[in-house]
Parts: sequence; structure tokens; C-alpha cells
Amino acid sequence: MVLTLYFHPLASFCHKVLIALYENGTPFEPKIVNFDEEGSRAELLARWPVGKIPVLHDQNRNRTVPETSIIIEYLDEHYLGPTRFIPKDRETALEVRLWDRFFDLYVQSPMQKIVADRLRPEGSQDRHGVAEAEATLRTAYKMIDAHMGHHAWAAGDKFTMADCSAAPALFYSGIILPFGPDLKQLSSYFERLLQRPSFVRTIKEAQPYFELFPFRDRMPARFLDL
Repeated sequence: MVLTLYFHPLASFCHKVLIALYENGTPFEPKIVNFDEEGSRAELLARWPVGKIPVLHDQNRNRTVPETSIIIEYLDEHYLGPTRFIPKDRETALEVRLWDRFFDLYVQSPMQKIVADRLRPEGSQDRHGVAEAEATLRTAYKMIDAHMGHHAWAAGDKFTMADCSAAPALFYSGIILPFGPDLKQLSSYFERLLQRPSFVRTIKEAQPYFELFPFRDRMPARFLDL
């Protein structure tokens, strides 16, 4: 197999790249990284010493590509499929990159802060940091809701890299901090994402690992039956 993806099926940032790969049916070899296993960890570190996932390796070009947005742009450049993740039009491309960064920085990152805090030993929780993260999510939700009143997808009328970013970010954040009945456009957008076969496949593959998610008790039953 030409492409190898180092990832974990539960990780939200890995979901972002999986959605892009599944969206275009791009063939790749999946390599699940188990950080508790020395061999698995060592193989990842040999490719990318920072040790963060996902990481894509392209055997044809002997190229290791880290970081989710860079991976998706790389796929768009070298393994283009029916779905183009970065539009050719420069202004639209800027909009895609803006909302890609928005979902990564203002939804994924605060969501992960809250998840990480729940995993801390008793007595070492960062309540102030969690409150700040929740406030960031609430602000982001309102901005997304206002934005999606004018768009079918995150950056216009076509599914792009921004939607690959939005899907896992909203999936996990919505479990931790539900959207609320007043955010109708945000909720409708998330439901459209849930109709995307690439996203459904990604969630299904994550289901065996949901027990590891520290907010498993809040997970809606429908996510277990997709």
C-alpha cells in the first residue's frame, strides 16, 4: 500500500483525516498506534519524533506528512478524488482554511482540555481551565450557529476540509457540552454531517473504543447504533 496512516480510531484529530480519506475512497494502510506498546510507539517516533498522531507516510514519495490540515492538503494535491477539500478559487480557499482553523482551535482544543481534565488524578483538576474551555465552546457554538444560517457547509455550498474538521470537533464537544435548543442552525449542520457516509464510517470504527472515552456516560444512544 502506498499510503500508511498512523492513527487511533478514538482520536478526534485522527477522525478529521479519516473522513477525508473515506470521502474520496483513497486507499491506505491503517496502523493503529498503541502508545503503551513499545514497538508501536517506536514505529511512530521513527516517522515523526514529536509523537503526535495522525501521521501519513507516502511510500511513493518517501514523504512523512504530519498535522491534520497539512495531510488533507497533501491528499488534495497528490491524491485528488471527487471531493476537493481546498477549492481552486483563492478567496473560497481562504474561507475553508479559516473555518478549518476555527474548528480545530476553538472547538477541538477546548473540548480536549475538558476531556484531559477528567483524566487527571483526583485533586489535580483545573476547574478554572475547564470553565475557560467551556466558555470558549459556548462562544464558538454561537458563532457557528450564526455562520451556518447562510451556508449548507462550513465554507459554502460544498463539503471541504473545514467540514472534515467540524465533524469530529462537534461530535465530541456536543457530548461534553450539548448545543442547546436555541442553536438550531448549528444542530442542523451537525445532522447534515451525520448523514455523510465518510463520517458515519469513522464513528462506526470508533465504537469499539468508546469505553475509553471519559464522557462515555453522556454519549447519546444513537451514536452506538449508527
